[in-house]
Amino acid sequence: MKNISLDLSKAIPFVGEAAYRNYEPKVRNAQKALEESTCPGNDFLGWLHLPSSITPEFLGQIEACARTLRDNCDAIVVAGIGGSYLGARAIIEALGNSFAWLVAEKDNPTILFAGNNIGEDYLKELTDYLKGKRFGVINISKSGTTTETALTFRLLKKQCEQQRGKEEARKVIVAITDAKRGAARTCADKEGYTSFIIPDNVGGRFSVLTPVGLLPIACAGFDIRKLVEGAADMEKATRPEVPFSENIAAQYAAIRNALYNEGGKKIEIMVNYQPKLHYIAEWWKQLYGESEGKENKGIFPASCDFTTDLHSMGQWIQEGERSIFETVISIEQPKHTLLFPEDEENLDGLNFLAGKRVDEVNKMAELGTRLAHVDGGVPNIRIALPELNEYYIGQLLYFFEIGCGISGNVLGVNPFNQPGVEAYKKNMFALLNKPGYEEESRAIRQRLENE
Repeated sequence: MKNISLDLSKAIPFVGEAAYRNYEPKVRNAQKALEESTCPGNDFLGWLHLPSSITPEFLGQIEACARTLRDNCDAIVVAGIGGSYLGARAIIEALGNSFAWLVAEKDNPTILFAGNNIGEDYLKELTDYLKGKRFGVINISKSGTTTETALTFRLLKKQCEQQRGKEEARKVIVAITDAKRGAARTCADKEGYTSFIIPDNVGGRFSVLTPVGLLPIACAGFDIRKLVEGAADMEKATRPEVPFSENIAAQYAAIRNALYNEGGKKIEIMVNYQPKLHYIAEWWKQLYGESEGKENKGIFPASCDFTTDLHSMGQWIQEGERSIFETVISIEQPKHTLLFPEDEENLDGLNFLAGKRVDEVNKMAELGTRLAHVDGGVPNIRIALPELNEYYIGQLLYFFEIGCGISGNVLGVNPFNQPGVEAYKKNMFALLNKPGYEEESRAIRQRLENE
């Protein structure tokens, strides 16, 4: 099978071939540091060779659990936040039917996502929707105490037990958590839930190919073996010994850093021309934002859905501050064929498109936009997938992961920690008078009074 491809022809000219090539030894050294575990955060490199280490037996265990949930549930709620749900949602949204909610006869249970916000209306509407339904829960939390997820799981656990009985609920609640520690592990052991382990050496945003992502994806009816195969093939295609001229992950890391340092481009906009890829961009934003945004450094990751956002953000991208570059994900061959119809009256003047595939119109919109944005001073990177399926999504995910690890090391930060996300939690717990936060509570209330 073909691999996904990378086109830098509309990005390199903005920094020059020489400046881009200067990053070749830097990315080589960065990838060597990953491979030899000498980089900052080297205790979180379990994702690096994860695809090639996943066994058929392990996938069989995931598939068996997914069958139990699929056979016993009309809906499955995935409770998790950040990396605990974004990867699964990205793949399920990319591969699923855009109107699955409206399909009367479903082959697969409805997959819902919660535990990623503290919206009271959202949670009330979710619990109302689940009333009278055979639903199950996949609770994803290493600690079991992350506020958003723990709050949601408490609600769902109680409702599931009330509607299905404690014994039946035990069969359809699954925990994905730490091997030994934490509230979620204690609960799973006490209640007798089926459980899977989040490896200690894999951070949340790199966890999509662990049970965190694989179980929900299998529950949705997609082929996790093909997903892992694609990731494993990309792992092989981007190993350190692969020449720079062939290693697309190394090239991506090099051009990003060149545009950032030499080109003054501080914002990367992930662009797609397929609505199904919206959550791929959301997953990518967390991966790169949480990995690189440290020490007052890092490219800001943003995203746009084209052509939709061309009618809202297009003006700024075309003529706004020249601090941006675009990375476009393009799907070469869509799943379906739909021809543009002829219309006798031709009031909209579009008969010149009659007989053409809708995708041809979309592709010309993509090409025309890229040319216009390049002319307007916006470097463009293009990543092309031959088609949208499990295999190529697996390739794409690992490409972004290894590219992120390399890029973060070139930038000079630890790509695998996230110390900044604790600041809001400390303030929130203090304001809620959580036990143990008395001193912080007094300090923050005094600050608010003074302001």
